[in-house]
Amino acid sequence: MSPASNIETIASQLSDCAAALHRRILLAMRPPAAPQAEIQALFGREVALRMCANGLYLDAARLAASGLAPAQQQVLAVTARARATLEHIQHIKDVFDFSAELLALGAAIASGKPEHVLKPLENIKHQLDALDHGAP
Repeated sequence: MSPASNIETIASQLSDCAAALHRRILLAMRPPAAPQAEIQALFGREVALRMCANGLYLDAARLAASGLAPAQQQVLAVTARARATLEHIQHIKDVFDFSAELLALGAAIASGKPEHVLKPLENIKHQLDALDHGAP
C-alpha cells in the first residue's frame, strides 16, 4: 500500500470515527439525555472531525511526502480500533475526551508535521486500553 493510499485510509477511518461519534451522540440524546450544551459541543466535534478527514483526502499526496510514513501503520491500527470502540463508550465525559484526542490526531496529521502525531496517538492508545479494561 502506498503512503498516499495509507493517508486516504486514515482519512476514511477518521470519517468512520465521525460517523460513530454521530451515532453515539444520538444515543446520548435518549432519556436520560445528556445536557443540551454537551450534545451541541459533541456535534461540533463531529463536524470538525469530518472536516479534518475531508482535508486529509484532499491532501493525501502532500502528506505522503511529509514524513508520516513511519507512523502510518500505527495510526491505521489505532483509528480502526477507535472507530470500533467509540459507539460503546458509556460515559459522555469519556466521549468528550476521546473525540478531543481524535481531533488532535487528525489536526496533527493534517498539519504535515509528523512530530505532532505521537502525543495524540499515544493518548488515544491509552484511552482505548483504559476503556478495554473498564477504567474511567
